[in-house]
Amino acid sequence: MNTELAKKMNEMAVEMKSGVIAFTQKLVQTPSISGEEGALSDLLLAEMEKLGYDEYFRDDQGNIVGLVKGTEEGPTIMFNSHMDHVSPGDSANWEGYDPYGAQIDVCDVDKQDKDGTEKTECIHGRAASDVKAGEAAQIYAGGLLAKLKKEGVGFKGTYMFTGVVQEEPAEMVGMTHLIDKTFPAKGLTYDAMVSSEATSLKVYLGHRGRVEMLVTVYGRTSHGSAPWLGINSIYKAMPLIQKIKDQLYPSLPEDPQLGKASISLNIIECSPGALSIVPDQTFLSLDRRMIPGETPATCVAEIQAIIDELAASDPEFKADVVVKTAVEKSYTGMEYEVEKNMYPWKITQEHPFVTAAAAGLASLGQEVKYGRWDFGTDGSKTAGFDHKPTIGYSPMQEQYAHTPFDKVRTDFIVKSVAGNAAIFLKTAEAGPEAFEKISW
Repeated sequence: MNTELAKKMNEMAVEMKSGVIAFTQKLVQTPSISGEEGALSDLLLAEMEKLGYDEYFRDDQGNIVGLVKGTEEGPTIMFNSHMDHVSPGDSANWEGYDPYGAQIDVCDVDKQDKDGTEKTECIHGRAASDVKAGEAAQIYAGGLLAKLKKEGVGFKGTYMFTGVVQEEPAEMVGMTHLIDKTFPAKGLTYDAMVSSEATSLKVYLGHRGRVEMLVTVYGRTSHGSAPWLGINSIYKAMPLIQKIKDQLYPSLPEDPQLGKASISLNIIECSPGALSIVPDQTFLSLDRRMIPGETPATCVAEIQAIIDELAASDPEFKADVVVKTAVEKSYTGMEYEVEKNMYPWKITQEHPFVTAAAAGLASLGQEVKYGRWDFGTDGSKTAGFDHKPTIGYSPMQEQYAHTPFDKVRTDFIVKSVAGNAAIFLKTAEAGPEAFEKISW
């Protein structure tokens, strides 16, 4: 990308500031809890029409797709955001801000590297950092490219924006339906993906996977006044919990890029759950974070080995472990029953897609820094399952997601409009090696 074009793109992003900021506010002001994204999807479609996208549509599950086609044949780069968000929780925790108010003010906010704070303009509200500001920036990046084309600037490939449903439940149900069902039906495909999940304008290169497991420990009921006549499943679960905490967790492997695998016992329930009855079933919900090389099957096997060990020494110990499932219903009424697992993935800093994306950002004068997510994203589908080159780039800051301090810097939003467009232009003109399947 030549210096003149880079300068023009930065100037165009500044000119678009009022539009993208107002659009971000409108998105934050539109509640879109998982399964209730319909009103938000209408806003996305209307904005893409206003910005001059060549095509835009909604699929049968409620996902949104918009295309800006280049003047030459080339790869299709997907810029992806999810449309749903988590509950704002108790509004009393929001320090006077309305969770759906999208108020703009100058406030103390973390610097890019979290090495202090500075005062700058921010938008406050639920999903400002997960991911409505990133979503607005991606849509406006497509608008910037459409404007460049209208002004006679040629470029290769197709810029594809996708807004998917139900990312927050973490089963990739929206992204999976979009890629595996909608794309083939529409004659579409994609060569790489850029996620708008929070990165603080850094390039993110992967994250651990997650599998949710349910362990059921069995006992036998008796009256609470005569506990010796029963087998208390809570007591039987205690040595299992101890071994998971003191033996399994410390022994889990570590990845040099993504960090250590982990396991957390987050929910304990029992049945029948009455004060005068010794419980005959105790349910343990485990959140297991995986690194490359691990799978849901290997994680289940670790728990099963502990169960087998305890059963061998205690004839009364009985338990089983399974991967949890959930039924997810979209706002259009489509239902999927899915396993609660997301695969880990990573891409190297030296990968040709990454180096091309970095070159695009550098051409704008943006300092290129790298990182990884602590949480999971729909990159588990594009990279974890499909092994397509995948990165993250976004104006939002991960530490504010899902908190009552949810906010986004407006200066970062403007930079990311130009940044997303530059990533597209540089990666679209990269050679075929930039789109080869990734592995680890």
